[in-house]
Order: sequence, then C-alpha cells, then structure tokens
Amino acid sequence: MHVMTNEANLSQRSLREAAVMSRFLDAPGEQSFAELFTAFTPQLVAFFRVRGCALAAEDLAQEVMFTVYRKASQVRDRALFRAWMFRIARNTLSRYYGRQARDVDTVDLADVPERLVAVDAGNGGTPTFEFNHWMGFLEPREKEALRLRFIEEWEYHEIAAAQEIPIGTVQWRVFNAKRKLAPVLKRVGKAERTAEYSYRKAA
Repeated sequence: MHVMTNEANLSQRSLREAAVMSRFLDAPGEQSFAELFTAFTPQLVAFFRVRGCALAAEDLAQEVMFTVYRKASQVRDRALFRAWMFRIARNTLSRYYGRQARDVDTVDLADVPERLVAVDAGNGGTPTFEFNHWMGFLEPREKEALRLRFIEEWEYHEIAAAQEIPIGTVQWRVFNAKRKLAPVLKRVGKAERTAEYSYRKAA
C-alpha cells in the first residue's frame, strides 16, 4: 500500500511538472517561468548537493534555470525536457569544478556573474562593474536580495527567515534580478572588450 501511494504521488508530480513545463513553452513569460522555477529548482538544488556542492547548490541551480530561460526555444521534444535540463545541470557542474580547480576570481559575462562586486570610493573603481550602478535597474526588493546574498554573503534560508518570506521567494527575487541585469552586463562587457582590443591595436 505504501509503495502504491508513493507511485501515485510520483505520477501526480510528473503530471504537474509536465503541465507547468507546457505552459512555459507555450507562452514564455514571467508568470509561466515563475511556476517552472518553483517546480524544478528544488530538484536542481538536490542534484548539486548530492554531488558535493552543498554551499553553492542554490546558486548553481539558479544558473541552470537562467540557461533554461534563455534557451527554452531550443527544446524540440517536450518529452525530453527534463533530460535536457539536467544535461545543462551536468555541464554547469563541470564548469563549476573547472573554476574551482583553476581558482580564478573573474566575472563571467556570458552566464551572468554569481558574485557581485561592490566598488567603494577608496579603491579607484578598479573592478569592472559598479554595484551601485547595477542596482538602478532593479526593484527595491530585488536590490535588497542581491545585497544580502552577494555582498553581505547571507544564505538563502537566512534571508528568508529575516524577511519572514518563503525561501523560494528569495531565490526567485535573486534569479529575477540577475535576469534583468544580464543584458546590461553583456553590453558593458562588449564595450570593455572593444576598448581593450583598440588599446592593444594602438600599442
């Protein structure tokens, strides 16, 4: 009886996930993606945790969902959506281990940085991007979520407890903020690379 109940629950969950996935692929938008994000992010977090990435699991899961958001149009067979998503997760995990092995402290413009850099008045503005300038593109709640997560280095559950909101809401605000910032960072990055190329050519 217990086994049958578990199988029934899994079947119902699969049907719900399929419905959420179909709504998003049929009509991509903030609302449909928010449902997709809520349905699949916990599974991705678990995926990364069991592979030894407990501390980075939430951020890696968001990176995967950001890629899903950007590349959903590439899905040709909806029956393979989960397989496609977890292939992205495996690739994300490989890149994460690669970054850990190289121990390089950089900003990845293509994938949206997982760590924001604050510029204060005393450092001469040497980092590439200015945190306060980025914040102008965000809503107050998104600003606060990013500030706590990446500047104050709070964990998601700590932010949720402090603000008395569900952890999923915190994760969504951080994700949505990074989604909004992505085009800005890409434009700035392109300008940086163009300037660097011109400098090297002139030299």
